[in-house]
Amino acid sequence: MSRYTDDLVLARQLADAADEITVARFRARDLAVRSKPDRTPVTDADTAVEDAIRARLGNARPADAVAGEERGGAARDTGRVWVLDPIDGTKNFLRGLPVWATLIALVADGEPVVGVISAPLLGRRWWAAAGAGAWLADAAGEHRLTVSGVSELADAYLSTTDLGSWVEHHSRESYLTLADACWENRAFGDFWSHCLVAEGAMDLAVEAVVNPWDVAAVRVLVTEAGGRFSDLDGNPGIGGGSALSTNGLLHEAALRLLRHGRTPTAPRAT
Repeated sequence: MSRYTDDLVLARQLADAADEITVARFRARDLAVRSKPDRTPVTDADTAVEDAIRARLGNARPADAVAGEERGGAARDTGRVWVLDPIDGTKNFLRGLPVWATLIALVADGEPVVGVISAPLLGRRWWAAAGAGAWLADAAGEHRLTVSGVSELADAYLSTTDLGSWVEHHSRESYLTLADACWENRAFGDFWSHCLVAEGAMDLAVEAVVNPWDVAAVRVLVTEAGGRFSDLDGNPGIGGGSALSTNGLLHEAALRLLRHGRTPTAPRAT
């Protein structure tokens, strides 16, 4: 049990509502798409999901703040804030690829304490709450998650999102140094890389650029599964602009390699 059990129940209900919207709009011929100022796409499904969740939170948790990718707000360091990414993987969503999810997190005094990640086209939902462990529901049922026990990079599986993001936001060379040190590397991308770390299927997931709504739910999932989360400087918060999830055993070794060759003035997403 967790002191946030009721909030987790609510978050899972919010994810149910989000899934109804996203599944109905997936591959819709009339899907409306526009570009945001940073040139990332947003669809009518993104805004519809965030608006629906905000409306339900307004009724269920009127005293709580809300921060979301599409409608704004900040994941502040005091009080309770629900942090939303209505569709993580919008580029996949609009291209008809099934790898996308709704991310819902509750952040209390700057610390993510509840996280739900729902990927309906993958048939998978992950959730966690502080002190209650991390869980996955899929076609095989519900499973409590535990990170892997791999202790050497030479035996590790690594995943990232996009190699091009490393050129712009961190250092392509530092990522390739880490990839070369690992046994295998993949690009499952976005939320899924981090969820696979929580499952123990991957050992490290790393992203050169993220926003708080990309990683708030991820952080509580990975840490409740026994892993470790930080930005690429080793800071454990969700506002550092980058992300590294590991099984914990590999974290420091990965940070050392990622710091090698980094461009000090690399830009971050806004």
